[in-house]
Amino acid sequence: MNKLLELYSYRQMIFGLVHRELRGRYKGSALGFFWTFLNPFLQLVVYTVVFNVIFSSGLEKYYIFLFVGLVPWIFFSTCLSAGCGCVVTASNMVKKIYFPREVLPVSFTLSAFVNMLYCFVVIFAVIFFTGFGFNLAALLYLPIVFIVELFLCIGITLFVSAITVYVRDVQHIMGIIAMLLQFLTPVMYTVDRIAERLHGKFLRVYMLNPMVHILECYRQILYYKKIPDISTLLGAVAFGFIFLLIGEFSFSKLQKKFAEEL
Repeated sequence: MNKLLELYSYRQMIFGLVHRELRGRYKGSALGFFWTFLNPFLQLVVYTVVFNVIFSSGLEKYYIFLFVGLVPWIFFSTCLSAGCGCVVTASNMVKKIYFPREVLPVSFTLSAFVNMLYCFVVIFAVIFFTGFGFNLAALLYLPIVFIVELFLCIGITLFVSAITVYVRDVQHIMGIIAMLLQFLTPVMYTVDRIAERLHGKFLRVYMLNPMVHILECYRQILYYKKIPDISTLLGAVAFGFIFLLIGEFSFSKLQKKFAEEL
């Protein structure tokens, strides 16, 4: 609770870092902020051509199925692979100014989260204009899933950014891990296909991937247009809080020697 109160007192600093990150992302480009919406739209077009025309998926409106999972995955992957360097790149601030060091990974994650929300604008627009439709009752659960994934990603970023201060190779390793996890997570396929091939302990190990539960919640709400299964939702909530606690515990232990290592 004391840590939360301290972070709240530095909320202006967090908002300032988030604003700087969002403004600097496309600084100098001709289209500027418009790339926030154009990037996910172009990805949608590419994946639709590849998986709907070249490789038949067998799912109705597969591009919606894919995109509903791809956008949250990109948020998670960004925190895992790029978030690990958020403390190292701010070494001058860490060595010269006092502030809760958690501000850096939290602000990085929030900027990536805001970018994901902008991408969801494209998802909503595609669902609306294609006539796919929404289940308004199910949409009420969407903010819960947003918050759960945010907590998960804050925990991940806290953990990997703290370790990277001591082991810089983590920055390169996490990119490979993120690529591997994309194929071990139901981003481009359904969980049912995995359940058909994996049984017993192998399936239980697969289900320890927190993004399995979170992506299922997104798809149940937006693709299958139904209220998420309580077991899937509770699994997502549990993993979100567990990773948040692990990340904060690890960060608080490792941050004591940040200035020396940087």
